[in-house]
This record gives sequence, C-alpha cells and structure tokens, in this order.
Amino acid sequence: MNQVPDLDQFDRKILRALAEDGRISWRELADRIGLSLTPTLRRVRMLEEAGIITGYHARLDEERLAGSMVVFISVTLERQVREVLDRFEDHVAKFPEVMSGFLMTGGADYLLRAVVRDLAHYRELLDALTVVEGVAHIQSSFALKVFVNKPTALMD
Repeated sequence: MNQVPDLDQFDRKILRALAEDGRISWRELADRIGLSLTPTLRRVRMLEEAGIITGYHARLDEERLAGSMVVFISVTLERQVREVLDRFEDHVAKFPEVMSGFLMTGGADYLLRAVVRDLAHYRELLDALTVVEGVAHIQSSFALKVFVNKPTALMD
C-alpha cells in the first residue's frame, strides 16, 4: 500500500459520492464533483492505489435477508488468552446472524452486532452462543431505532 495522500475537497467529494453509490458512472461522478472526466479518473485511481478505496460493494437490505431486529451482544470470556480468543472469533464468525464483531476494552471482551427475525430466532442465537467454549457471560441489548448508519465517516 502506498503512502496516504493529503485529501482535498475533490477527493472527499469523490469518496462521499462513491460511498453513497458505488455504481455511479464516471461521467456522473465527474459532473457531481465539478471536475472533468480525466482528472476525476486520475484521482479515483490514486485513491485506489493508496488503499483508501479498497473495493466496491453492494449494500444489502439486512431486514429482508436476515431479520428486522438488531441486537448488540456483549460477551465476556472465562479467560483472555490468545487461544481462547481465536477459538471464540473463529466459531462466532460462522454464525450468519452475526454481522460484525469487535474485540473490546472495558467490561466485556466482545461486542457483536447481530440481526434476527424475532425473539425465537434470537433465542436460537443465544443458545448457540452459550455453548461456545470459553463463554462466561452474555448480555444483550436490542436496538430500538437506527438514526445514523454511514457507510464510511469522512472527517472534514
């Protein structure tokens, strides 16, 4: 990966536009940011080569695919040794309901973001988590509302 370049207003506009719509045409992107096509493409290539743009993805509707209930699950392990951490991560990464997982500081070792259809589905996930070797404590919180969900945060 190359050195990260200084991002100017045009680079930030490119990143915002592509984060909103990765399928935007190059012509439309150039028009939206206020540059001609060639400099726009040059900037996109530079952002890709610098590793700032790492790929283009489809944003999927989690609710239609997995369920409408978002649950954040804090997991505390019995021991925080590399072998136990690795085994937990490997096991839980295979659960289709778990959309993201984070190793944390503070009271819990892990924070998982999962999507389930209903409480019965959540109970199945909880049952599966409780039998993962090394799990000592689980605490869950259901999201009531999503008020912001940015694909990428750009600092100005």
